[in-house]
Amino acid sequence: MTQIALTIAGSDSGGGAGIQADLKTFALHCVHGTSALTCVTAQNTLGVTQVEAMTVSMVKAQIEAVGSDFTVNSVKTGMLLHGEIIEGVAESINKFGFSKLVVDPVMVSRAGVQLIDDDAIALLTKLLIPQAAIVTPNRYEAEILSGLTINTIEEVKQAAVAIYERLGAKVVLVKGGGLLNSHRGTDIWYDGTELKILSEKAIETSNTHGTGCTLSAAICANLALEQDLWSSVIAAKKYVTAALKNFLNIGAGNGPVGHFFPLIKKI
Repeated sequence: MTQIALTIAGSDSGGGAGIQADLKTFALHCVHGTSALTCVTAQNTLGVTQVEAMTVSMVKAQIEAVGSDFTVNSVKTGMLLHGEIIEGVAESINKFGFSKLVVDPVMVSRAGVQLIDDDAIALLTKLLIPQAAIVTPNRYEAEILSGLTINTIEEVKQAAVAIYERLGAKVVLVKGGGLLNSHRGTDIWYDGTELKILSEKAIETSNTHGTGCTLSAAICANLALEQDLWSSVIAAKKYVTAALKNFLNIGAGNGPVGHFFPLIKKI
């Protein structure tokens, strides 16, 4: 039986992140990818030059079209851009009862630049994260969601616990890509009972565009394949690490990870 996943996110014209990264990741897991576009960006490896939001009614119509026709096994959210879209997406997810929901907050970039305003962040924490099976903030997003400062692995653990207790997601996975030295790339899982450390050898490359989108999409794909949440996270981290090893050195800036590495090379 064909498994189906839905991504609700923005478009990256450079193809490294967003909807494009999600659909490639779904395909490489042999999961049929469906999508609801929230915004269109003009971007490449050097940066973003323009962003335009979809109307809320169009975002909801896309989710309605997918949810009313397909058996959606899992869902992930990415860039939602502003509060009205967040409200519409949360309403649609609740309507269809999507239980295997992966929320990638996409509030702050890996470099620490805030991407959505404070009102949108408040709505995300109130309406969407409580519906999530797992939320996957990076270091800077975890600081906002927990109210804590993060510089060490112990502070990552404290933030994961705080986010779980404050916001209601079933599992919190704080990504450690923004940490320094030996802890770079170390992620922390907290499910209300147990703190777990996930660590892979850090890959030395500046071509890391799309890692966060790819990780959450891979978790979503594995959930669609009926793996449990912990197994989905383990498999997703291995997929992202291998994609980083096979990064694409394209463009004049920071290139993307190599999503399609299984087709060209055995890791």
